[in-house]
Amino acid sequence: MLPDPSNLTILFAHPAYRMQQRFETRGTGLRSFQVASRDELAARIPEADVVVVSGLWNNALIDKAAKLRFVQSISAGVDQYDQAALRAKGVRLASAQGVNANAVSEHAMALILAMVRLLPQARDNQLKHHWRGMIGEIAQREDELGGKLLLVVGLGRIGGRLARLAKAFGMRVVGLRRDPAAGAEGADAVHTIGELAHWLPQADFVALTCPLTPETQGLIDARALGLMKPSARLINVARGKVVDEPALITALREGRIAGAALDTVVEEPLPAASPLWDLPNVFVTPHSAGETQRYEDNVLDILMENIARLQRGETQLKNQIV
Repeated sequence: MLPDPSNLTILFAHPAYRMQQRFETRGTGLRSFQVASRDELAARIPEADVVVVSGLWNNALIDKAAKLRFVQSISAGVDQYDQAALRAKGVRLASAQGVNANAVSEHAMALILAMVRLLPQARDNQLKHHWRGMIGEIAQREDELGGKLLLVVGLGRIGGRLARLAKAFGMRVVGLRRDPAAGAEGADAVHTIGELAHWLPQADFVALTCPLTPETQGLIDARALGLMKPSARLINVARGKVVDEPALITALREGRIAGAALDTVVEEPLPAASPLWDLPNVFVTPHSAGETQRYEDNVLDILMENIARLQRGETQLKNQIV
């Protein structure tokens, strides 16, 4: 149960998102403030009943937050939170699942288009003032998506919308999810994650849209990459640790797969010494798939719904984790 609205304090913690600025436009009358660094968060978390946070979170904060009753994650992923420790302290946790489903699915589709239409190479040539001539080698040219097979690993909100977008381009889509009975979400067929090895040799594009779990960590390893066609491309808008990065680098260097478009990597920011920066068959975006001008407002919609539920004494939260 949260305190009375007149005694409630919300702490927004993010280095970039304008959470409090957007919150104030709603005229709720609730007390709030924002911090932009881990040090500020650690210093001021004792004041907060509700914390709205993502990357700045540190589980050591739990013991410093005597008033804390609810954490609203700004991100859909919640692997940074010690759920058992929060539960032991009576702190509720909800994710921001769904707030950027449109943005991430559209970004994944953009990466697929960029790879098949050779857009990164075109941008590189523009920077060099180089007008590339027509390509005689058929396999080196731009291509079309119609008829190509897209394997979507993780057929939730993001993967399902990506499936529908891909169908608009005439692609064939197979989705993998933990429970196929949950639905095909626009894919032509849906199977279990356990059937990954069966579908990898058939896929032209493998798109990772799954959460990071013990089941999916390292899912795309050397064996999985070895099953992919030499002409296939990997798209990762999930989490970096879903992929065995050294194995991916080796596969890309040796031409075992045609390329990869990566929005997430194991260590972020991507270290300057990483080979991924310079491999010609890699396209990197800086974990920006979820970025959207509506992000703050989408998170605040979930926050306000959950605060209302908690103040009414309800036990079920929207996107409840703890």
